[in-house]
Amino acid sequence: MPESAMPIIFRLLLPLLLAVLSVGCSQERNLLEQVKDEGELRVLTRNAATTYFEGPEGQHRGLEYELALGFAEHLGVKLDMVVAGNVSEVLTDLAEGKAHLAAAGLTVTEPRQVWARFTTPYQYISQQLVYRIGTPRPRDLEELDGILEVLAESSHAERLRRLKVEQPTLEWVENDELESEELLTLVWERVIDYTVIDSNELSMNRRFYPELRVAFDLTEPEPLAWAFPRFQDESLYNAAQEYFAAIKADGRLEQLLERYYGHLGEFDYVGTRTYLRHIQQRLPEFQPLFEYAAQEYGLDWRLLAAMAYQESHWNPDAVSPTGVRGIMMLTRDTADYLGVEKRTDPVESIMGGARYYDRLRRKLPERIQEPDRTWMAVASYNIGFGHLEDARVITQRRGGDADAWKDVKESLPLLRKRKWYRQTKHGYARGNEAARYVENIRSYYEILVWQQEQQKPDEPEPNKALEIANPVL
Repeated sequence: MPESAMPIIFRLLLPLLLAVLSVGCSQERNLLEQVKDEGELRVLTRNAATTYFEGPEGQHRGLEYELALGFAEHLGVKLDMVVAGNVSEVLTDLAEGKAHLAAAGLTVTEPRQVWARFTTPYQYISQQLVYRIGTPRPRDLEELDGILEVLAESSHAERLRRLKVEQPTLEWVENDELESEELLTLVWERVIDYTVIDSNELSMNRRFYPELRVAFDLTEPEPLAWAFPRFQDESLYNAAQEYFAAIKADGRLEQLLERYYGHLGEFDYVGTRTYLRHIQQRLPEFQPLFEYAAQEYGLDWRLLAAMAYQESHWNPDAVSPTGVRGIMMLTRDTADYLGVEKRTDPVESIMGGARYYDRLRRKLPERIQEPDRTWMAVASYNIGFGHLEDARVITQRRGGDADAWKDVKESLPLLRKRKWYRQTKHGYARGNEAARYVENIRSYYEILVWQQEQQKPDEPEPNKALEIANPVL
């Protein structure tokens, strides 16, 4: 039988009540003043693609991380991310006062609102029941035939408890050791039959597990928000509310959501399966070349490989109807400009493509920050630097930020509209294709990064790459 919600609430409330009694009414500084005086904001989170993780180059990333970093900068203090093992630990650690707030992809639920004060929502998600192809798709909870496992003390478990009132035969297992992404893996490996996951987490992860499917939604859209202990003064909470109001008003929140979710789009099962197969069958032949070329120009070889896949599916003999060819699909003019003599030679093509991308990236104004700088350079590889600049000019005229990829991406399709391209220097261009081009590469790149993390890569072969690449140097 699932655990009742009441003991959880009492366990969370008790440390908070004790903290209030111990502080009493003699405290002179409010919580916001304490944080500023100490110069540090402690934020509880959990490791997940939707919250907080270490990026390919060792840098910290994640929507919750960037939101928390922005709040710390807003307060003028340093950020200390405290990583809990799972949702259960996040809730318990927050109640025990181990951090000032929790930014961990927490759904706002009635039981949690008893002990926590939630900020204005920054995102909405739905709870979804997930199964794997090969298992009969259940149309509702009554048709479940197998093991349903969810995170302990999660909003998913709370939802199942409420549903059990109407459906007493409903059974499930609550796991207090794994995270939701790990439960997805168990479904994919057929260790369990079903799990429940938030829609944003599934959209990020189903590219890695293309056989997973959504059976049905358990909820209508629900809000995600930061949690503050209810039994403390509201000064820090009010500052967070002001911060969220500011980033919603100036577009920063929308840009962050685009950064992590804007490229996901509609899931393509066939394309994803083909890509995963090509990673195993085609990539090993060219990986040393991508690594060497990337090292020469200070790039991430996985980005270069993702661009090549979008261009040619790693086929060195690829030819388009417009005459571009090779693994990096260079035009004749671009090849001449780069000194590439034979476009279908994978060595020349990869080195030439890396050199061309590097030059495009360097031409962008230095004020454009990452990752916007990377995606704009990738777009210009497809559409041309002049057309990218036209899109940036249109972005300015429309009141957007010409240095933000999110705003420029929205302007690119306007290069097809006479009203807009007549105002530009370089005229008509298929800007919508360039926008889609970048989004595809973002997905290909993230899948490659994920593949690298799942299995320890073979030792690099720099000497082999050098030997192959030397002829074009």
